[in-house]
Amino acid sequence: MNNAVNNGHDDAIWSGTWVAERLGVELVGDDTLTDLLGLALRRNPKRAHLLVSHVLGKHIPQSPSVVHGHGLALGRRVRELLGAEEAARAIVLGYAETATGLGHCVADGLGAAPYLHSTRRPVAGVVTAGGFEESHSHATSHLLLPEDPSLLVGDGPLVLVDDEFSTGNTVLNTIRALHERYPRRRYVVVALVDMRSAADAGRLAEFAREIGARVDLIATASGAVRLPEGVLEKGQELVARYEAEAAASDDRPPPGSRGPVAQVAAPVERSADLEADVRSDPLGVRGTARPASHDPHPADDRTRPARPPGRITRVDVRWPRGLPDGGRHGFTPQHRTRLEAALPAMAARLAEAIPEDAARVLVLGFEELMYAPLRLAHELEQVVAAEVRYSTTTRSPVLAVDDPGYAIRSRIVFPAHDDPADGPGERYAYNVAGGGFDAVVAVVDSVADTPELHAPGGLLARLAAHTPHVVLAVVPSYVPGPLYAAALSEERPDMLPEPLRGPAFSSYAPEEVGWLLQDLSDVTLEAPTEEREEAIQSGGAHYAESLPVEYQPSEQYQALFHAALETSAARIAQAVGVVTDTVIAERSPRPVLVSLARAGTPVGVLMRRWAQFRHGLDLPHYAVSIVRGRGIDANALRWLAAHHDPRDVVFVDGWTGKGAITRELAAAVEEFEARGGAAGFDPEIAVLADPGSCVRTYGTRDDFLIPSACLNSTVSGLVSRTVLRADLVGPDDFHGAKFYRELAGSDVSVAFLDAVAARFPEVADAVDGAVKELLAGERTPSWEGWAAVERISEEYGIHDVNLVKPGVGETTRVLLRRVPWKILARAGAGADLDHVRLLAEQRGVPVEEVGDLPYTCVGLIHPQYTRGATGADGKAVTV
Repeated sequence: MNNAVNNGHDDAIWSGTWVAERLGVELVGDDTLTDLLGLALRRNPKRAHLLVSHVLGKHIPQSPSVVHGHGLALGRRVRELLGAEEAARAIVLGYAETATGLGHCVADGLGAAPYLHSTRRPVAGVVTAGGFEESHSHATSHLLLPEDPSLLVGDGPLVLVDDEFSTGNTVLNTIRALHERYPRRRYVVVALVDMRSAADAGRLAEFAREIGARVDLIATASGAVRLPEGVLEKGQELVARYEAEAAASDDRPPPGSRGPVAQVAAPVERSADLEADVRSDPLGVRGTARPASHDPHPADDRTRPARPPGRITRVDVRWPRGLPDGGRHGFTPQHRTRLEAALPAMAARLAEAIPEDAARVLVLGFEELMYAPLRLAHELEQVVAAEVRYSTTTRSPVLAVDDPGYAIRSRIVFPAHDDPADGPGERYAYNVAGGGFDAVVAVVDSVADTPELHAPGGLLARLAAHTPHVVLAVVPSYVPGPLYAAALSEERPDMLPEPLRGPAFSSYAPEEVGWLLQDLSDVTLEAPTEEREEAIQSGGAHYAESLPVEYQPSEQYQALFHAALETSAARIAQAVGVVTDTVIAERSPRPVLVSLARAGTPVGVLMRRWAQFRHGLDLPHYAVSIVRGRGIDANALRWLAAHHDPRDVVFVDGWTGKGAITRELAAAVEEFEARGGAAGFDPEIAVLADPGSCVRTYGTRDDFLIPSACLNSTVSGLVSRTVLRADLVGPDDFHGAKFYRELAGSDVSVAFLDAVAARFPEVADAVDGAVKELLAGERTPSWEGWAAVERISEEYGIHDVNLVKPGVGETTRVLLRRVPWKILARAGAGADLDHVRLLAEQRGVPVEEVGDLPYTCVGLIHPQYTRGATGADGKAVTV
């Protein structure tokens, strides 16, 4: 296929013919390529040609159902590629300005995926979470401004959506920038057309190998652009000549000069050629055959005679309060549900403002605001008799030529009306003038509803020169308000309550730990393990929104716990001493211990006891919540910063597995500071055991049984896992947890602490020697645990590292709280795994011995779990 293909119409020519004939540009690739693309010339020093999409809804008015349908189809292909489980964990990122709407539509097709698009509009009070450059664009800088600072955190797939891939540079820049801050193992790149050369495609594959991640690519069509020598200079000369002709025709300076912008709209009278095209080819996909004598001319709307302006009407569509107008700050599946519920009523209000006899209606979006106008247009398409089309205004300067073989037939020029950060300038609406529209519905956000919009020569006046009816619909610009306004307030820490303490909350003594949590003891949060697992893996719930039913150990299991404690108490005492003295030596002489609830809390109490025993220090100790995928409790950090020096805070956890919480904490602290929170928190965790080699501060790197991992709340002060649910935890609240007072008869929390602390005197000398050796040695994390988990995930066909739980502690958690599939045990492992073997036997889970396992054991959560696949009793079925 080449540029001569004309979509199968004998009387039609391809809308890239004009450029192809003059510059020698060719498209080579899929048979559908010229159905999707035309060509135009851009006013850009980096690239002469512009690929103009027929189905994007940007430059060419198109049926909204066609535009939305192409995005949905791409999203469904991504879902098929990832599988339902991975798709449920995906995040979609679209590119400003052209692909903001397309990215939304891909997220719709993918399913329950949150969406964020880059933006070129800084928003006061919202700090960037990242950015990247688009090398060939006329406006290069992209900002990422998510409302939820944890949106980009996690290891689920990131789906990047653009309208076209020409070189792949933008994608490389994006992944490179984001991977440094938010590393993940999989990316999916999506576009309508993939126009990269073989060399550019190879660069992307090489880059994926370099960062150790998988990068897939999905496109509706693919091909390449063949450019002859000197095409850039030739194209620039051609653009300059035609722009000069347009400038001379209305005595104005050419674009790019510093002359004034014309203030009176001079509309285009439609040529006979264009009039015929509108009626025979309303989608604008093809052009009619060009008369041999036709002399194409610039089609700037200011070069034609004026006619009486149309009527301008303002309509309040009653946009739902608090609903984002798009994905600039994030758009969740819940937002999508609210929008879809409100669309029929909003479209009905627009329909009332459109004349009943209108045959052709355009819904015109505004630059990055593409999705909301598209969905309104799609809904309007269902309720009016008129033919509805959709496109948007743009910052991109493109030459317009009134020729059926050219993709941009006309151009409306008007001043920017949203007070852009890069200063005033021209904006454009293409293929609107002369398009035969009986009404144009202009949809803008409230930031753009300015005097410039309504001024003579502004967008509304320009539109009124070309249609008898202009309808203005303004949707409120969404800015993250109360959450971050409160977050940045100096008064906010005073609003937060004092820590909860025993015996009112937890069975620990009040001086042992203060819980920066809210008490949810009276709320029913427990759900059966199997029910929770199904909801979590299907994407229907986050693990932190409910609690597992607390495991009640049998007498045999309790006997194992006490035997393990007797055997390992001295070993644990030494690790406690080593990690505590390392913290005091390196981090702070009087550290503020902040344990990550709840596994870190017994360790934090023991470290506090060691500091008191060995150094006479009475260290403050608090417990805070951190949730995978959601980050650390920012309110707890604010409380800590208001009462202590953040530089003295040391985060404490029980052990590392693959290092997920280590990464989570680092990203969360960075986001907290970026949002205006106090600086100085060191995100490195101090742990009792670091078998995954994920941190520098640890008591040991051996993978051995820590008895506190054997039980749940009954060894952790009778406190549940932490809970983060929107209907229970507001923006000014700490995360929640429950105090299980009713389990006091089984509580061994203090007994565990006393048994370990009783061994402190006998290990003191060994601690001194171990600390000296540790401080002098090499402790750089190797992350070998993460690598092992990735290998196991692939070897066992799980393809999700979150379902692989390495180490004795994490394996025990799998057996107590999740639906286990199988247990991998290192060949020859002894008493450290007695309790694991017992739990596995009770739950019908096979234990498989593995010779080269880097951990003592690894727990595998049942992949693709459903109660039908596994059994209502939760017992595993060998697959």
